[in-house]
Amino acid sequence: MAIKFVDSLAKRKASDALILPFFEGKVPAFGLNKGISGLYEAPLKSGDFRGENGAVLCHYPMEGGEKRVVLVGLGKEDSLTKETLRRAYASAIGSVKSKAKSVNVLIPEKSSLEAKAVSEAIVEGVLLSNYVYDVNKTQKDKAIEEISFIGGELKAMKRAETICSSVCYTRDMIFANADTVTPAFLADKAKELSAEHASVKTTILNREQIKKQKLGLLEAVSRGSDREPALVIMEYRGAPKSKECVAIVGKGISFDTGGLNIKTVNMETMRDDMSGAGAVLGTIRNMALLKLPINVIGVLAAAENAIGPNSYKPGDVYKGYSGITVEVTNTDAEGRLVLADALSYVQKKFAPSKIVDLGTLTGGCIIALGEEVSALMSNNDQLAQELFEAGEETYERLWRLPLYDEYNQLLKSKVADTKNVGIRKASTIQCGMFLKKFIEKGSWAHIDIAGTASPDDLKPYQPVQAAGVGVRLLTTFLERCV
Repeated sequence: MAIKFVDSLAKRKASDALILPFFEGKVPAFGLNKGISGLYEAPLKSGDFRGENGAVLCHYPMEGGEKRVVLVGLGKEDSLTKETLRRAYASAIGSVKSKAKSVNVLIPEKSSLEAKAVSEAIVEGVLLSNYVYDVNKTQKDKAIEEISFIGGELKAMKRAETICSSVCYTRDMIFANADTVTPAFLADKAKELSAEHASVKTTILNREQIKKQKLGLLEAVSRGSDREPALVIMEYRGAPKSKECVAIVGKGISFDTGGLNIKTVNMETMRDDMSGAGAVLGTIRNMALLKLPINVIGVLAAAENAIGPNSYKPGDVYKGYSGITVEVTNTDAEGRLVLADALSYVQKKFAPSKIVDLGTLTGGCIIALGEEVSALMSNNDQLAQELFEAGEETYERLWRLPLYDEYNQLLKSKVADTKNVGIRKASTIQCGMFLKKFIEKGSWAHIDIAGTASPDDLKPYQPVQAAGVGVRLLTTFLERCV
């Protein structure tokens, strides 16, 4: 896809479609002295289009350089939000995606939002909605081949273009076959980033090294599979003179059968259980492309939770890298085990000032929060607030759950330091409490993206189930840490 930026309508080239924005009441969100009134007067006079939030009308004018003109409604001007813009422009793209090869997109010249926010949101809505994944299709899906943005703030639009490319990069991994996206594949992706960017250094621990380093929980989860596990450490050094760093840790279960506690439903979706690791890869890619002056350690805890003669067993006890012993009461709660070892490892090796881990952890998160919000748990109010605000900005929203000491009672074991699972109640919080045991010092937050990573109810800018959630959130959060 070719992406271009044009100063004004007068400088645009002819295309298959032109998108024009309107506020409620048929009010153009652009100047009236453009000599283009003939492109939109007829549908306004007919009353077929009034500019209501989310309204889209595609018509075929007799004049102008475009075959189609798409009128998109933004609702009331004083109620405009970034999410309104994302969804509205995504819907407009959706109306011509299978028909047009080239589209001109007019950025509103007036609104109640800052020009930077308007530009970013529209680029996100347009580019994320134009995504297709047709690798395994004989008849390929159609996407718009050339998109030209007219007006807007150039720096903000280029930033958004970069971030969206990393979201789509992450989506590609989540949506691909589990036989393709193995732990070794994730490790190779990390090595590719190092080859492309001098600011990124990648270290990979294989099965033997994992055993040697005594990462006992990660090793246990991987035992049932003939796929090599990997602990992948990416060091992005955007501030090489500083010793301070932030760590982001992703759950990378490339396929999850549930282990010997085998899943009875929805196993066909379990290739998305590496969504947390995918988000970390996409975020590190953004750090390098945006050249942010910050040090970020990205860690992927990658394994396949399969069933085989060497599978780890319910009721057995395994020791993690931290020295904490864990009674495994359910092998389908493997994500917290691999994350626990990764958290312990990154603390010892890098001593980050802040740690954020994320992954598709618990079905209880979906029951509690549905698919609109990810669960947030933290040992630090300031870090939690920073992540919450980044979530509001990107609309990858978070809702904080408590980590009260009383919940520890649910994880008490008679044969080990802790269980990995207690009872059904408060299952999402139990996962957070479990991970908290492996945090020795510093600010830490855990994000459960079980409901948001691959939602059934898709937003207009989510054309496939693999949402790529976490990339925009973490990128915005890290930008604000600079």
